[in-house]
Formats: sequence, structure tokens, C-alpha cells
Amino acid sequence: MNQTEFIRSVAAKPKISPAQAEPITRATLETLAERITGGQARDLASQLPEELKACVSSSAGVNPEPFGLPEFLERVQARAAVDLQAATDGARAVFDTLRETISAKEYGDMIDQLPEEFWQLTGPSINRMETRRVGT
Repeated sequence: MNQTEFIRSVAAKPKISPAQAEPITRATLETLAERITGGQARDLASQLPEELKACVSSSAGVNPEPFGLPEFLERVQARAAVDLQAATDGARAVFDTLRETISAKEYGDMIDQLPEEFWQLTGPSINRMETRRVGT
């Protein structure tokens, strides 16, 4: 999948404006890279389209920051210059697109590094049996 296809996949999700898809995608990936380990960021970057790798690889080798979902969404909102609802819907669309495009193992490894409250966006890891929580 190339960058255009990835962005189109994000834009095809409900509630995402095509004009907002690219900045929200980049903002979500950059913020995600701050929240996961450097090794996990490198692993994720290896499965992203070439043009999106820089969004996560810039944090590779850096220790993850221990922030929760509200701060995650605020960072996406600020980076993408959108309102909080667009940031929330957009981040969910990016995670859904990641689940569809990267390997199941890589997606599960990434989700395992996030607190349970992130399941509102991601659903649980493939290694867990809980159902996906739909949050506000």
C-alpha cells in the first residue's frame, strides 16, 4: 500500500473529511510514535508506506512518554489543527487502517504497549479476549 492508498483508506472511514485525512494521519502516527518504544516505532515504520515512515521513525530510539488517551487526542488535535471530535474520529480511522494494512503481529505488539483506555480507539490486542469498547 502506498501513501495515497493509506490516506484514502483513512478518508473512507465514517466521519473523516478527505481534506483532514492526511494531516490527521500524520499527527496520529507522530503522536503514536511518542507513546510506544523506539523499537516498536521502528517496527511500525518498516510496514508503513515510504512517505509515512518519517512520522514514526523520528521517535525511534527515544523512550516512550507515559501519557493517556486524553493527552494523545489533544496532541493529535494540535498537530492536525482540527477540533477534538475530528481528532478522535481521525485517530480511530488511522488505527483501523493500521489494523487492515500492517501485520496482525505488529499491530498486536503496538496495541500491547498502549494503556487499556486506548481500546476506545483500537479495540484490544489480538492476544486479548475482551470486546472492543466504543467510547466517547
